[in-house]
Amino acid sequence: MTFLLDDLLLKPFVTVLDVLQTMAVEELYDVEAIRNDLKENQLLYELGERPESEYERRKAELEADLDTAEAAREQYANKQLEVRS
Repeated sequence: MTFLLDDLLLKPFVTVLDVLQTMAVEELYDVEAIRNDLKENQLLYELGERPESEYERRKAELEADLDTAEAAREQYANKQLEVRS
């Protein structure tokens, strides 16, 4: 009886938390958004709207962010990502 009550009371709560955690990880480590920013940076440089020094600085930042996001998503997919407060 206790197990049935636990399943009825706790399982929906845990499921909602899992969904919220997945959404937070997807938004925090949005790989597609970072790739789009890389493309935008390249385009602005090619159009002459961004100087080379700024282009290189921003490219390095975005590539570091992309590496971090890809690693975090891989860890999350393998259930190895720890969320710390």
